[in-house]
Amino acid sequence: MSVLLLNADVAPVSILPLSTVGWEEAIRYIVLDKVEVLSWYEDWVVHSERWSTRVPAIIMLKEYQKPKNTLRLSKRNIFLRDQYTCQYCGTHCTDASATLDHVLPQSKGGKTTWENSSTACKPCNYKKAASTKMKPFHPPHKPHYWELVEKRKKMGFHFAHPSWADYLSV
Repeated sequence: MSVLLLNADVAPVSILPLSTVGWEEAIRYIVLDKVEVLSWYEDWVVHSERWSTRVPAIIMLKEYQKPKNTLRLSKRNIFLRDQYTCQYCGTHCTDASATLDHVLPQSKGGKTTWENSSTACKPCNYKKAASTKMKPFHPPHKPHYWELVEKRKKMGFHFAHPSWADYLSV
């Protein structure tokens, strides 16, 4: 289970990816007095030999951490930029059916860059193969950080606990 990690300003430390930590790390932060607990899982208690505690659902850092506004080049971020839509046929893809396509194939010297990578469904990626004849509907580009944040918010979030909705403005 995940624990939502908020900054001292009560906003998520990161949206890309969403700032969550495992329950073990959250308890470590509590013991080290680095966080305040804003919400608990009601029915989840962990025990050690000498003490027990409920598991937090939301924790907030006591010291403000400057957010990073840089983007990592990753498949997930390329899929997000393209809104999980095949750039060759327009089909909406799932995580399982989306593939990363190189507009200029790697076999012809294409590199994995924002400007040379796009989302493709499996049939289109297989059909295109090492060809340069098929072109994406929208030329690939390096997105701005806030462009991806807005697209991520529109997709919605999985709330591991109902209280997360109060802190994730969607």
